[in-house]
Amino acid sequence: MYHFIVRQKLRRAFADINAGRYERIVPQFAAKHRHIMHGDHALGGERTTVAATARWYARLQRLLPDLRFDVQTIAIAGWPWHTVAMVSWNDQFTLPDGSPGNNQGVHVFTLVWGRVTALVVHCDTGRLTAYCVTMGGLGLAEATAAPIRDTPVEVDPRQ
Repeated sequence: MYHFIVRQKLRRAFADINAGRYERIVPQFAAKHRHIMHGDHALGGERTTVAATARWYARLQRLLPDLRFDVQTIAIAGWPWHTVAMVSWNDQFTLPDGSPGNNQGVHVFTLVWGRVTALVVHCDTGRLTAYCVTMGGLGLAEATAAPIRDTPVEVDPRQ
């Protein structure tokens, strides 16, 4: 029964992104978490704070406003105190010039008591990097911006 609930929660999260309801995604993350997307592009990097993860999802929505995921497979293992779930998907979106884009990949989630403590996105990073370069060339400057990462914490040298 527990795996059924997790599966439904994951399907609902991808449906929320498909419907542009990004505000429902970030509250699913634990205060301490890792959000990683591999690759050297505007959506790459690692975030560990809710604020940085929220900025990442806002950027994703701005860059790919009509992003749609087609969930292929969901695999879940573990118990409520430590669950690993993998979601394989294909996606599609429209570039600023109207041409279609797509990718495929896997999200690997770690959940603790229903909260996301880690999300690692694996996709064709070469393809995504090329799309970001294309979008930058079409005038979407944010597509070639540096990855969003946590703001470094200033360390007091007296400590």
